[in-house]
Amino acid sequence: MGGGTTPERPLGRGPAPAIRPGPPASPSPGPAGDRPGIEPRPQGPPAPDPPAADPPAPERVAADLAGLYGPDSEAWRLNREAALLLGAGPLAVLLQVAHPLVAEGVAQHSTFKADPWARLDGTLRSYLRIVYGSGPAARGEIRRLNGLHRSVAGAVSDPAAAARFGSVYTARDPGLSLWVHATLIWATLVTVERWLGLVPRGRRAQFYTETRVVGRLFGVPEAQLPADLDAFEAYVASMLGPDGPVHPTDVSRDLARAILHPPLAPVVERGAVARALGRAAPAAAAVLRLAPRSTLTPMLMPAVGLLPASLRSELGLPWGPPERALAAWLATGWRLWRPAFPSGARWFPQALAADARVGERSPARR
Repeated sequence: MGGGTTPERPLGRGPAPAIRPGPPASPSPGPAGDRPGIEPRPQGPPAPDPPAADPPAPERVAADLAGLYGPDSEAWRLNREAALLLGAGPLAVLLQVAHPLVAEGVAQHSTFKADPWARLDGTLRSYLRIVYGSGPAARGEIRRLNGLHRSVAGAVSDPAAAARFGSVYTARDPGLSLWVHATLIWATLVTVERWLGLVPRGRRAQFYTETRVVGRLFGVPEAQLPADLDAFEAYVASMLGPDGPVHPTDVSRDLARAILHPPLAPVVERGAVARALGRAAPAAAAVLRLAPRSTLTPMLMPAVGLLPASLRSELGLPWGPPERALAAWLATGWRLWRPAFPSGARWFPQALAADARVGERSPARR
């Protein structure tokens, strides 16, 4: 596997290409008589019309195609396995709602308890657009999310959280933005290493460095972002430590139960599944509403197993011999079956689309 990633991709070490605009176009001046205060010269033929605006510089086009990370980045390597979603997706959301103020925002400004799929799906689509989208698409998604979060604020309902953090919260608090950003990084690294094998520390450090620009775009000040992987690991440890802020409240535990006991009907009521079912989707949803909400809980046990033990206990999640055995069986089974499937069947469509977009630079074609 080569440090926990797919063998098809070389281990380039250079940083992701920076997003730099090309030099501004320099249109030729018009005839001298068109410029105020300058008389036209009588000799010589008239000057030609100004040329059309120059096309974008090749460097700018390449950067926009590569997006915020690009084909030589660790972000493109580590995020492409779709099956890792079973671990990294629920793990990141559980870590997020374990923060009392994030939990307040989710509980008060979404239908999360009734349909946790919506948040998981939205988080995944946004994350993949930022990682694998073109430069304009990735920056546009970040602007959209920042705009949505401006209205997410309110009174803290949990008495213990209010006593510790104050009576109000806002999603645009840089400290909360940093924590949500950090959960996605941490969940990716932990899931890849546990399921695919150790990632050399140099590559992990490169992956973290690549993510810092996204943290800044989400409004986290440079001085508040951990400077490197060592600082990032220390930050996560402090957030989860005994004196850190990430200790679940009753609101957090309610949300965690919703994550691990999701209703099935919403899966077929929208998106690709609904389109595939067509007119049969409403009938399928009616049948699935009869299924217990614990139906999919076993599939989420691998994500529960990736949580820090202390946080898993604080969330009140069971982790006895049956849960351990089930999580190990699912993760081991996936590792054994994975080589039997071609990369095109294992990788996210967004990753494949990004490979196609950058053409001959695509690592999958090297």
